[in-house]
Order: sequence, then C-alpha cells, then structure tokens
Amino acid sequence: MPGSLESSAAMQSLLDALLALHPSIRYAAVYRDGALASATRPGIAGASSAESDIYEELLVNPAILTLATQRGNIDCGGLEFVLIRYGNFYQLVAPHPGGHVSVAIEPVRDPVPVVEMILALLGGDLAWPAEP
Repeated sequence: MPGSLESSAAMQSLLDALLALHPSIRYAAVYRDGALASATRPGIAGASSAESDIYEELLVNPAILTLATQRGNIDCGGLEFVLIRYGNFYQLVAPHPGGHVSVAIEPVRDPVPVVEMILALLGGDLAWPAEP
C-alpha cells in the first residue's frame, strides 16, 4: 500500500542503512509501489537539486531500467543493475521489489567495491516488509 506507515518506515530504514554503508555514498532513494523516499548526506559538493532528483527517480531511472531490462532479457541473461558515470558522481540504479533503489557514489577511482556492498545489502532484503 503506497504511503503506509510500515512501508515508509521500511524505506527510511533502508535509506539509513545505505547512507551508513560507506562514506562515499552521498545520496540514496527508494521508489516502491508509487512511493518515493530519499536522503542526502549533508555537506556534499556538486549535489544535484532536490527537484531534479525527484524527476530522475520518477521518470529517468524507471525508463533506464525498463530499457536495460528488456535488452538484458533478450539474450544477455537479464539485468542486475545499471551504473552511470555523471560528471560529479556515479549513480547506481538497481531494480528492487515494486520499483528500484538508486544510490549516488562519490567519483572514487573504483566504485565497484562500493557497488558490491550496496548489492549485498539489497540482496539481504532486510529493510522491505513482507508482501501481504
């Protein structure tokens, strides 16, 4: 149910866990069943505006995941995640039950170890309430 207290608390719990996972994580968003929650680490240089982040989560990231998933399902073995390199940061977008999770990572030399930490956390699926 979009906007339920249980769902909101679970989304916030996941956001908190993502931001605490590694100091290079600057932003996290969870979009699930029509509800969006996001959080930004304070004091980040080169951060995008909150308004553009909303449009990215509601329009851009779902479209990217749809296109990449459809392509991946043809003959690539599916889709696990998309990693985008913007000028100021990396953006990880991963499908998750009912929507997606999006995480911005500082432009570290090698983002893969941080991506693997994020995917391991998401794979545990501890922050999502059980489906009714």
